[in-house]
Amino acid sequence: MLNRIQWERSGPWIATAGMVACLFLYGISGTVAPWWAVVLLMLVWVFLMALTITWFTRRPLAVMALPVVAFVIWFAAITTGGAMLGWTSP
Repeated sequence: MLNRIQWERSGPWIATAGMVACLFLYGISGTVAPWWAVVLLMLVWVFLMALTITWFTRRPLAVMALPVVAFVIWFAAITTGGAMLGWTSP
């Protein structure tokens, strides 16, 4: 018999996996964004990952929103940089 997913136990692990997946997006941004923008994006990712680790046991349900926030920040930065600053891949 399958039990319901216990989000309090599995949520932080799902969030951590999501943050690691976002790390790939943040790292690959160097193909489009200048180096200084990639450094800023990586600092944002490090902050969000530290928040993920801090909330791992304190806020197990809220931590699942952090990968979504990380993706939205990355998407907004790359889209805005491409549209307004003329970032293109070399």
